[in-house]
Amino acid sequence: MGTDPILYSFRRCPYAMRARLALAVSGVRHERREVKLPAKPAEMLEASPKGTVPVLVLPVGAVIDESLDIMVWALGHSDPDGWLDRHDPALVAANDGGFKHDLDRYKYPERHDSDAAAHRASGLEFLATLEARLATSANLCDESEGLADAAIMPFARQFSAVEPEWFAAQPLPRVQAWLGRHLASPRFAAIMERLPPWQPGDAPVMVGESGWSGKGNRETA
Repeated sequence: MGTDPILYSFRRCPYAMRARLALAVSGVRHERREVKLPAKPAEMLEASPKGTVPVLVLPVGAVIDESLDIMVWALGHSDPDGWLDRHDPALVAANDGGFKHDLDRYKYPERHDSDAAAHRASGLEFLATLEARLATSANLCDESEGLADAAIMPFARQFSAVEPEWFAAQPLPRVQAWLGRHLASPRFAAIMERLPPWQPGDAPVMVGESGWSGKGNRETA
């Protein structure tokens, strides 16, 4: 084991996105290993047999395989922007629970044998609560970005991308502006770097204070 944590990640996974965002803002140096989901590396599965990303393997051998725990761990080491002060556990739990349930069944109705329109409408109700929150501040817990924003934004992004024209037509101007601002940020561009799937023997892709390794393609699609 080296001296830096290892993050197993999948670029488009919203759980992995929020872990990468917290690691980026914390500046914690780590190795990033992109995972190909149909061919998960044995090293990742040995560390976390449940086989989901993100997985953070610490130099001491401990493993953190829940995205929120990775966020809190990273920010516990360094939180220069005060993200931990701008957290709403109940709101994030609602995102991870009911909203994620609706999102999956809206985006993948054939997989879940679900009524996409009904789950779209239910998901919209959660976004309406965000709209109300954003009426009093630019972000969910204050004027400045915090943990709650980074934890929820990747899922709102996924919801908006299912039917972009429909989403743009909804009466959610504050949510749309909040989401657009976060998606246009240099930090988001950095954590969305394109990397080839990691294989044993590959040169390490190290991410440090900038949140950007310089070895990938920074497209955000």
